[in-house]
Amino acid sequence: MRPIVIVPACTRDFGEHPYHAAQYKYVDAVVLGADCAPMILPSLGSVLDLETMFGLIDGIMLTGSASNVHPSYYSQEVLDPSLPQDRARDETTLPLIREAVRRGVPLMAICRGFQEMNVALGGSLHQAVQHVAGKMDHREKPELGMDEQYGDAHKVEICPGGRLERVLGVREIPVNSLHGQGVNELAPGLRVEATAEDGLVEAFSVETAPGFTLAVQWHPEWRITHNPYSMKMFGAFGDACRAYRAARRSPT
Repeated sequence: MRPIVIVPACTRDFGEHPYHAAQYKYVDAVVLGADCAPMILPSLGSVLDLETMFGLIDGIMLTGSASNVHPSYYSQEVLDPSLPQDRARDETTLPLIREAVRRGVPLMAICRGFQEMNVALGGSLHQAVQHVAGKMDHREKPELGMDEQYGDAHKVEICPGGRLERVLGVREIPVNSLHGQGVNELAPGLRVEATAEDGLVEAFSVETAPGFTLAVQWHPEWRITHNPYSMKMFGAFGDACRAYRAARRSPT
């Protein structure tokens, strides 16, 4: 049996009805990249039964989203009210992250998920990276087609001796860039794994976590089978999920 990996849902309104929703590309990445079985987790907030979830799962993949982590979680006011929020997802994923790290459950995070991990563990965000002195504009251009939006935007430098270097075996890769927010203060216990050309943190791991952790600001799930670096990252995550599943089912 394949390991079960949670993919947290966002909340969306379609017509008059609210939905829990997850994009195809994230679900596909769990299947095609990690060779695991995805399970979409509704944004249940405080009624989420963590014990039941952790009794079932072997890994968590935190997805990107159009919405932002609400700044009240890092003691700031909303800078731009026109940008979408998703408090139900925040209330679900932030405690989920902390408990996953504590238990050593393999954890991979992308874009919003990367930002969620930093906030959940005590860090803060720039709400508008493009307005920070010395930083590039990391947002996508919405007038372009999807292939161009998700095309290579800049390079990241991979820090020596870290998890990402061990997984990829290189010190620099090109990545896409579709985010307006980014790391301001890195949470305690996080190790920088890669930085953009302007110094913005683009990847980190949790040094103190007993299990696999990797968070990236870019979108490796996009057309994953066409990107060998993405396949390596998801492959390492899948291997960690298989090892976790085997260990927790071992009689010893």
